[in-house]
Amino acid sequence: MMQSETITLNDNKWEIKVFDMVSESEIVTLIQEAKKSEKERKFKESLELYITLKDIDVKKGFAFNEVIQLPNQMSKPAAVCVMAEGDMGLKAKDAKADEVLDNDNVTKLAEDKRASRKLINKYDFFLADTKLMPVVGKSLGQLLGPRGKMPTPVPFNAPIESFLSRFKTSIRVRVKNSLSISCKIGDTTMDEQQVAANAMAVINNLKTKFPNGDKNIRKYMVKTTMGKAAKLVHKVTK
Repeated sequence: MMQSETITLNDNKWEIKVFDMVSESEIVTLIQEAKKSEKERKFKESLELYITLKDIDVKKGFAFNEVIQLPNQMSKPAAVCVMAEGDMGLKAKDAKADEVLDNDNVTKLAEDKRASRKLINKYDFFLADTKLMPVVGKSLGQLLGPRGKMPTPVPFNAPIESFLSRFKTSIRVRVKNSLSISCKIGDTTMDEQQVAANAMAVINNLKTKFPNGDKNIRKYMVKTTMGKAAKLVHKVTK
């Protein structure tokens, strides 16, 4: 979205055109351009959002690990593993958790690093009963931590169904000492407005993590898995 600001410098007035926060309609246009440039494939392609940043000193430890819930679920929900026993474990299975591990399962994984790595790579998110968190930390913490996948604690009697519903419609955006961000926002079979709404949810969340908000954004790009990127430069012109 473009706005105008007037500034005075040495008795001269200047009108500055400022490209403020990107609009949803502009993101829709990027999605259309990205899909248009793509050849027809025999498989369903993802739509990915890229954000390039500027004026941030990454040497000062610029990093974040954000879980962002999207307004529109992708055709393939996020994979969620629950670590719980008893009533919570049963409810997690009923709520279609992708896998439920009890105390014994988690403890055994500590003895098999290969199986542990395979499990961690298989799932996008982990949820754990607060009672099991000490066991999880001891058994898998050294592998989960560096990947930014430490489980979200679920308190006793909390509605595990609600947790699962939220995380199945979420993505993780992780950045460490980089000026480039990328994440999946949908696929080519989804309605373009829905994909754009997902992109805006990501942008609105992430801009709060930048030192100067959206002023730290250099450009936005949207691309399909195999296609060329459609770009929108975020800039200030006179």
